[in-house]
Amino acid sequence: MAGTIVFKNLPKTLAELKALPEAALKTPEGTAALTIAALCVYPENKDACLEMLDYLRGPRPLSPFERQFIRDRFMDGKDYIPRSYFAGAVPGNDYTPSQPYTLTFTDSAATFAEDGYKRLDVRSGGADSPRQITLRLKPSTGQWFLWEQMLLAGIRIPTSQDAWA
Repeated sequence: MAGTIVFKNLPKTLAELKALPEAALKTPEGTAALTIAALCVYPENKDACLEMLDYLRGPRPLSPFERQFIRDRFMDGKDYIPRSYFAGAVPGNDYTPSQPYTLTFTDSAATFAEDGYKRLDVRSGGADSPRQITLRLKPSTGQWFLWEQMLLAGIRIPTSQDAWA
């Protein structure tokens, strides 16, 4: 079943992210939505993005390899990939999301494959199949932390960048 998360505005800093109700990390969908919002910040402020992702990962901050992976995904000007998950964002409008910013998550075939973990699917306006994000529950606090994301895989380029459009 999963659910939908709506943001009036996207956070640009860790302080703005922490001010959102989802920052209590009490639902896997909230943590997943904040992850996408944080990735949207990378092209403008990579340090703020990485700081937000570290917060969302809780006691397991990003490794140097993971930081490099994220950097590599944005190197080719593919800043539109995280925006593609919001409602209304498609190649034809250069992945410009509808307002308010809306993300819909569905349960994956392997949603509860392991105790204490939840895998969610989220659709991109530029991909044919959903992408996965995995969250891990910390039982002592009841918080859901980012465990793994498969959100930065390639998608169709925006129509404005497609020489064959």
